Amino acid sequence: MPDAPRTEAELDDLLSEPREATVEALRKVPGDVIVLGAGGKMGPTLARMAVRAAERVGGTKRRRVIAVSRFSSRAAREELERHGVETVRCDLMDRDAVARLPEAPNVVYMAGQKFGTREAPSRTWMSNVVVPAICAERYAGARVVAFSTGNVYPLVPVSSGGAKETDAADPIGEYAASCVGRERIFEHFATTRATRVAIVRLNYAIDLRYGVLTDLATKILAGTPIPLAMGHVNVIWQGDANRAALELLPRAAAPPLVVNVTGSETLSVQRLATTLGRRLGRAPIFQGSERPDALLSDTARMRGLLGDPSMPVAMMLDWVAGWVGAGRPLLGKPTQFEQRDGAF
Repeated sequence: MPDAPRTEAELDDLLSEPREATVEALRKVPGDVIVLGAGGKMGPTLARMAVRAAERVGGTKRRRVIAVSRFSSRAAREELERHGVETVRCDLMDRDAVARLPEAPNVVYMAGQKFGTREAPSRTWMSNVVVPAICAERYAGARVVAFSTGNVYPLVPVSSGGAKETDAADPIGEYAASCVGRERIFEHFATTRATRVAIVRLNYAIDLRYGVLTDLATKILAGTPIPLAMGHVNVIWQGDANRAALELLPRAAAPPLVVNVTGSETLSVQRLATTLGRRLGRAPIFQGSERPDALLSDTARMRGLLGDPSMPVAMMLDWVAGWVGAGRPLLGKPTQFEQRDGAF
């Protein structure tokens, strides 16, 4: 395993490192790759990973990787371009602007809204249902990997091993309901236009600058109580999640293939915090007690198709403690994983 990153540049290099299976997946899906909604937490490193994998595929024609976003940060856009990613500014709510986007046979759809749903639910529904319809119509003939979330499931018993892809969606709250709507849009286009789709139900990706483990570490250092009602979680290294998304491109199908993407272990929040506290030299403060159910996903399908994630939980804990303890940059975007009412 690599050494722990000490800078954001080193971290982004690790998060965008493809494995041989990623390269092979792109070899099976010729043509350009367009990443819609690429300006979020995961999009930049996923787009960079696609460039690096495409370079290893080689060939006589250079494959374009195009990142599409509103790109409120000029620096973020320039950083992507420096690493070989083409960028296009576009408001995906603008149907005419989406119609002018470049053609591409391979689409990774990452757009969506979670936080702010409580204050502006109508915008969440626009972002999570109407925008997918606009984009699915534009790329109806493409192969699409569409990001969704494990929040579409109900809370399940901790002893169950997590919700399976064959379980019925039973969302809690408007955000999760809108995410079911997003999935239904892509299902509709798979049914009516034969769009090949893979739906990634993700929770929770770990980047040292954000994620469940970073949330816990920052609470420990601040002396903020850690609620235990949502007492168990699944987590996955963001690099592994990026690889999974790209490796699902050749498996996109009609009807859609749905895959839970997360770590295979059901992890105790109290144990994670206690372990982080030892590494940080600060005892965590806990609030409340564990409930018998939680938001958890079964990953048997993912592991059967793609293998196990490469990053062990123990290393993620070490790296997060080192990063947060050293006061390195954070995104300041808590996951709110502890919410049990689906209100974000």
